[in-house]
Amino acid sequence: MKNNWHSYIKNFQSYLKIERGLSKNSIENYTLDIEKLCRYLEVQNIEISPVKIQEETVQQFIYEASKEVNPRSQARIISGLKSFFNYLIFEDYRADNPMELIETPRLGRKLPDTLSIEDIDRLIAAINLASNEGERNRAMLETLYGCGLRVSELVSLKISDLFFAEGFIKITGKGNKQRFVPISSYTQKYIEIYKKEIRPHLPIQKGHEDTLFLNRRGRQLTRAMIFTIIKNLAVEIHLNKTISPHTFRHSFATHLLENGADLRSIQLMLGHESITTTEIYMHVDRKHLNQIMQTFHPRNN
Repeated sequence: MKNNWHSYIKNFQSYLKIERGLSKNSIENYTLDIEKLCRYLEVQNIEISPVKIQEETVQQFIYEASKEVNPRSQARIISGLKSFFNYLIFEDYRADNPMELIETPRLGRKLPDTLSIEDIDRLIAAINLASNEGERNRAMLETLYGCGLRVSELVSLKISDLFFAEGFIKITGKGNKQRFVPISSYTQKYIEIYKKEIRPHLPIQKGHEDTLFLNRRGRQLTRAMIFTIIKNLAVEIHLNKTISPHTFRHSFATHLLENGADLRSIQLMLGHESITTTEIYMHVDRKHLNQIMQTFHPRNN
């Protein structure tokens, strides 16, 4: 990267980690957005520092990028670059933000498919329990659905985070923020089977002694591996839905809401900072809203 982009990016990464407390994944996403702009400048033979770059150059980059990515990705790039240049203003490297007048494309709400309880039961029933990985996979999917975890939270779950006697697990979420999530005895049962009968026989690698879910080499599973496990199970049962680990989290929240849980409690379990995020995240059908009104409005008593 020319003209000291690299040093500015490194400082920005430190700011995101220390000042804003963002997760490693979030920092990597911000970095990728800035690196795309750097590559564009190199291809165009434009030698200019992030302190001197002007709106016209950035606007042309956004225009070219929009030809290759969907509106959602385009919106993320714009948001990432705005944050970067706002940081430069904050540190007195710049007086203005060249992204100020660049509009983010309008996006509709994009929500993942929700699995029914029957879909979830079928997916878990399709796991081959004859293999050691099968017991592990059942425990993982039950935890994803039973606790509403993000996939990154699942793979980083520690044995020392399990407080089964109290009925909770400790989760480290986005920005290293910690929360306690209730865990049912049903989910505990499958974790205990895996922990006592399968995990002790794995060649656990140094540094992974406390990691709950391990791959066959005794190391922490990757997020990609969880995606693969779930997609293979969907193919196995001929499930005609696009699903991912996040689908289990979305189903967890939706099923709680449909069964009468309040939005504030769901917000705390999901680890959303703002309840607005939880509201957008949830989709509630009109039938359910009608039932709520009929049940709880005083004029209907």
